[in-house]
Amino acid sequence: MDAERVMEQVGTKLRDLRKQNGLTQQELADRAELTKGFISQLEQGQVTPSLVTLLDLIECLGTTPSDFFKPTGAEKVVFGERDYFEKIDETGNSTVWVVPSAQSNQMEPVVVTIQPHTALPTDDPHNGEEFGYVLSGRIALYRQETRSDVKAGESFYFEADKPHRIENPGSRPAKVLWVSTPPSF
Repeated sequence: MDAERVMEQVGTKLRDLRKQNGLTQQELADRAELTKGFISQLEQGQVTPSLVTLLDLIECLGTTPSDFFKPTGAEKVVFGERDYFEKIDETGNSTVWVVPSAQSNQMEPVVVTIQPHTALPTDDPHNGEEFGYVLSGRIALYRQETRSDVKAGESFYFEADKPHRIENPGSRPAKVLWVSTPPSF
């Protein structure tokens, strides 16, 4: 999860607590010796408070840091674009984590887009398994030196006990849903 998304969540939680306490933005600002404008921007995720300021606001709202940061509500099982995190490398290849915090789960699903005539870095041998489904384009899958060609609509599955990598030998970007266990991206 990126910092911007975290600040949106912090702002939303602060706003909800302020309203539960029956406070206006001005009243909270007065209690915390801040401006109403700062409180407004904070609630909208537009500014990042210092740790001291955030702790002061949490105290002004009658809670503790541990309660403030405790997950609430039902377990989230459906994720959308707002939840995704994307990393683009210097060649334009991208990795999109489609389940936030999947690194702490047993599986880590990502969608990788590989630009024409480029490859993702070699993944060293590790315990676990790898699964992929080519959504568009075509890829060359290498396990050690063995090459397998995989096109859109086809999948691959293997033990991750040998060095492995994928490349795009084609002239159009290739997109792959990749699930690894344990998480490795």
